[in-house]
Amino acid sequence: MKLGIGIGWRPEIAAEVEALTGIDWVEAVAENLCADHLPGSLVRLRERGVTVVPHGVSLGLGGADRPDAGRLASLAARAELLGTPLVTEHIAFVRAGGPLTATPRLEAGHLLPVPRTWDALGVLCENVRIAQDSLPVPLALENIAALISWPDEELTEGQFLAELVERTGVRLLIDVANLHTNHVNRGEDPAKALDELPVEAIAYVHVAGGVEKDGVWHDTHAHPVTAPVLDVLAELRSRVDPPGVLLERDDAFPPGAELAAELETIRGTLRAAGELKTVRGTLRAAAPDSGAGNSRGAGPLAGKPAAPGARDRTAVAQTALLSSLVAGTPAPEGFDHRRLRVQSRALAAKRADVVAKVAPELPQILGDGYRAAFLDYARARPMSGGYRRDALDFAERILISGGLADPVAQRRLTHWWEDRSGPRPPRRTARIVRAARAVLVGK
Repeated sequence: MKLGIGIGWRPEIAAEVEALTGIDWVEAVAENLCADHLPGSLVRLRERGVTVVPHGVSLGLGGADRPDAGRLASLAARAELLGTPLVTEHIAFVRAGGPLTATPRLEAGHLLPVPRTWDALGVLCENVRIAQDSLPVPLALENIAALISWPDEELTEGQFLAELVERTGVRLLIDVANLHTNHVNRGEDPAKALDELPVEAIAYVHVAGGVEKDGVWHDTHAHPVTAPVLDVLAELRSRVDPPGVLLERDDAFPPGAELAAELETIRGTLRAAGELKTVRGTLRAAAPDSGAGNSRGAGPLAGKPAAPGARDRTAVAQTALLSSLVAGTPAPEGFDHRRLRVQSRALAAKRADVVAKVAPELPQILGDGYRAAFLDYARARPMSGGYRRDALDFAERILISGGLADPVAQRRLTHWWEDRSGPRPPRRTARIVRAARAVLVGK
C-alpha cells in the first residue's frame, strides 16, 4: 500500500490543505470526526482521490485495562465512513486506576510511555489483538515521545517494537520526531532504534517540529521541523523506502506557503537519502529478508497470553505514576523527580490549552484570569473524564467556591454551566432570551 506524501488535516488549516498541490493523502484525528458525516473539506479531498486515514488518540492500548468496546466501535465507524485502508493509534497509556486497583479513574489527557518490560509487552499485545479483531481494516501503532523514563526497563525501543510486531503482526507508524525527542530526553540513539525495529513493518512515517528548553525537547507540533529530525528521517530512508510520509502540525499554524515549503523539504530529504542509498548500497539492503518485520501476519508468538498477574502489576505501576503526575501523590521509586515535575506541569498546561479550545467561552468570560484559575483547579482536581467534562467541572468549582467578583461574568458563567450540565441543552428560544439579556446587562 503506497500512500505517498501527506499532511495532517486540521479544521484550522482545512482551506490551506485543500489548496496544497502534490498531496496524496491526509490524516485526521479520529476523535474529532463525527461518526455519521464528514466535514466538507474532507469530502472534497476524498472526491479528488485523496486518501484520509483516521488517527486515534484515546484508546490507550498500552494501558492495563482491555480496550473499551465503545471506543473501538467509534474508531471502526470512522474507518468505514472514510473508506480508509488502515487506522492508526499509539503505543501509550492515557488513563489508569479503576477496578483493577480499586482507585478512582484518572485521565492523563496525554500519551504516556509504556514501560518496556515483558509484563507491559504482554498486556499491550493482548490489547492490540482485541483491537485488531474489532476493526475493519489493518491497524498501525505509533511510537511516542516521552519526557520520562521508567526504571528497570528490560527492552530497548527497537526490541520492544520488534517483539510487538512478531507477536501481533501489527503495522508500525514511526514518528521520527519522537525518536529525536527520546534521543534528547532519554539519551536513546535513533539509529540504534531503527537498526533494531522491523522497518519492513512500517506503514508510514510522521515528521513534526518541536523546541528544546532547559535541556528538554518538547514535541510541540507547533514549530517548524528541525534539521535533527530531518536527519532521523534520512536515517530511516537509508534503510527502507517508507510507503508514506506525513507532516504533522497541531498548533501555531503557519500560512499555506510555509506548509508547502516544509513538505518540499521533506521530499528533498527523502530524495537525497534514497539517491545516496542507491549509490552506496548497504549491507542491510543486500542482505536477504529475514522476515522479522513481516506485517502480513503474526509470528510464532501470536496469541501468547500475558504473564499471570501482568495486568494487575501494570495497573498498579501506571496508576502510581499517573497519580503522581496529576494528583500530587509521592513519586514512585526510581523515577527522575525533576522530570516528573516537568511532565506534571506540561500535563496541566495542556489541559488548560485544550479546555480553552473545547470551551472557548470560559477564557472569554474569565479573561486574563482564566489560565491561573484553571491551573489552580488542575492542581486540586485530576481529570477523570474527557476535556468537555473537565470544562464543566472547572466552571462548577468556580461557582461553588464563591463565584466571580464581576456580577456580569458570574451570570454568564452560571448560564454557560446550566446550558451544558443539564440532561439536554436548552431550547433555542431560551438561548436567544439569555443572549439578549446578556447584551442588555453589558456583555
